[in-house]
Amino acid sequence: MGKDYGNYAMFLKALSDETRLKIFDMLSDGELCACKILEKFNITQPTLSYHMKILCESNLVDSRRDGVWMRYSINTNNLEKLKDLFDSVGVRIENIHQQGHCGCER
Repeated sequence: MGKDYGNYAMFLKALSDETRLKIFDMLSDGELCACKILEKFNITQPTLSYHMKILCESNLVDSRRDGVWMRYSINTNNLEKLKDLFDSVGVRIENIHQQGHCGCER
């Protein structure tokens, strides 16, 4: 088991909040300025900063300063790692369904 479950847990914890999940989904369309994200939510700038801090600390989202604003984008390398985990789980579940059981003796 060479998987980095600590990072997976951090990714999933960051996405476990509805607002952060919505922001992450918005970022799937490309880089966004904090001002554009704020337009879509009924939250204050400090609240947005809190959510973005969690997403950035999880390394699922990258940030860069552009004047007075921050711009955010998805860290595609870490998104691929998370996708690989779910793909791996999905393949194993599919194998179990094809076999009709989990492989243990009943």
